[in-house]
Amino acid sequence: MLVSDFQYDLPPELIAQEPLADRAGSRLLHLNRLPGSWQRQSWQDQNWQNQSWEDRNFREFPALLRSDDLLVVNNTRVFPARLYAHRSGQRAQPLSPHNPAARDFLRGRVEVLLTRQVAEDPNEWECLVRPGRKIGIGEKLYFSNPAELEAEVTERGSFGERRIRFAPVADFFARVERIGHVPLPPYIDRDDQATDRDRYQTVYAQAPASMAGSVAAPTAGLHFTPETLEQIRTRGIEIAEITLRVGLGTFQPVRVEKVEDHKLHREWYEIPAEAAQAVNRAKAENRRVVAVGTTTVRTLEYAAGRGEKRAGENRVEAGPGEADAFIYPGYRFRIVDALLTNFHLPQSTLLMLVCALGGKEPVMGAYRHAVEAGYRFYSYGDCMFIE
Repeated sequence: MLVSDFQYDLPPELIAQEPLADRAGSRLLHLNRLPGSWQRQSWQDQNWQNQSWEDRNFREFPALLRSDDLLVVNNTRVFPARLYAHRSGQRAQPLSPHNPAARDFLRGRVEVLLTRQVAEDPNEWECLVRPGRKIGIGEKLYFSNPAELEAEVTERGSFGERRIRFAPVADFFARVERIGHVPLPPYIDRDDQATDRDRYQTVYAQAPASMAGSVAAPTAGLHFTPETLEQIRTRGIEIAEITLRVGLGTFQPVRVEKVEDHKLHREWYEIPAEAAQAVNRAKAENRRVVAVGTTTVRTLEYAAGRGEKRAGENRVEAGPGEADAFIYPGYRFRIVDALLTNFHLPQSTLLMLVCALGGKEPVMGAYRHAVEAGYRFYSYGDCMFIE
């Protein structure tokens, strides 16, 4: 299967640069299957011409759910993971009030996106560095002016990937919160603003104990408001929360020609016991599991593959882990039956996942319709419900 099979044309003006004033005001493209076909283990091989889509509004989403559905959300919290640093070295000096270089901090600054805290050493982080071509092992990085954090590059990877070790400080995450920036994706062509700290965050986000959260939002959840969640609960629909810390595995570009040759980075997750029980009970009772976002899908499907299973058993394992499930057309879903998701970049692993669930031809056809109908795309854009 070729990566180029997942290409579509998108006018730049359809990329949402700002959130709507009303979270729940987004449009929703409803992609339908044949009646009752959700009970099949896989339906992507059906005749896609029999599928249909409808233009709706997200406020209709609670009414589209069935009263016995289980809705599963990713409650991860985005932290200000984008930091700006100044290099040490031959052409850059550490910042200090006595250094002339401090008068122009923007000159030669380095952007560092923290993507994953290393479990074996909490002072070490995997990150993306830009521009990274000349940032080598042993390079010192100084964050803020005067420097509130200092780090040394300890490993060098490809495509700007680095591992850095911060000098220990007691209030590390407090400093990151103070000097860090909201890690808006690169297709949002503006600097982050104070309002993004609220809007690039779901209303049900939970702060982790360590404060190391996600570097990108689970964007399908950005549409929910407390009122929407209350409407869903009022209908008797069960909601379960899991956590996946979004990292490189979510947005790393695909740099191979064949889909099967791509490998995902691992991302930390945890499924509480009560969430696992809710999912397993829904599967046992032949009820739908509706995932909010592709991160939820990857977590549930990866957890269903852990441990020893009896043939045909569709259950998830509770507890923490590191998921690297790469889902593309041909995958047989064990857990997820329906999906609420935003629109994703061409040739991305997220689009491939959506096509695996919805069928490549119906999903790509729906995307073409969304372009023609002027839907807003990507993180701050509109959404799609596949059932």
